[in-house]
Amino acid sequence: MSVAEATPAVPIGVVTVSDRATRGVYEDLSGPAIEAYLDEVLSTPYRIVKRLVEDERDDIEQALIELCDVEGCSLVVTTGGTGPSPRDVTPEALFAVCDRMMPGFGEAMRAKSLTIVPTAILSRQEAGLRGASLIINLPGKPSSIRDCLDAVMPAVPYCIDLAGGYRLDTKPERMVAFRPKGK
Repeated sequence: MSVAEATPAVPIGVVTVSDRATRGVYEDLSGPAIEAYLDEVLSTPYRIVKRLVEDERDDIEQALIELCDVEGCSLVVTTGGTGPSPRDVTPEALFAVCDRMMPGFGEAMRAKSLTIVPTAILSRQEAGLRGASLIINLPGKPSSIRDCLDAVMPAVPYCIDLAGGYRLDTKPERMVAFRPKGK
């Protein structure tokens, strides 16, 4: 048995929040962009647990709770619903299900995005902890995903360590995650 076969795959949640994608009006490109990014940076064996939900706060909350509490995802990444329109309620769902907020993640993602587009200030990217699970809200624009995750991913594995979640390691040739020496 190889090491990969002996190591269980860590569950990671990916939630796309989109009325139009759930109705088949257009293809979800943001969820697959998150998956491609994780594939590029993570060396830990993992499996993606996907959810596609409408811009409904109850649906988003239920997906987040299920991914954290039932599926055991230590990392859940959402895309969509972070703007200022009345249907954008992903941050409100995050606030409702989290025990502790992690405001530095949103600040870092907006700071990075502001170097690219001035309207990034309108995005309500947030992050919080539900038990041992870190939930990160990203914008719905596929091209924003890499920029936002690059801004925070070096801190994600250690944050999850401190919260008591599964260990995630990165591919050092792509990204070095910060951990104190000996961790």
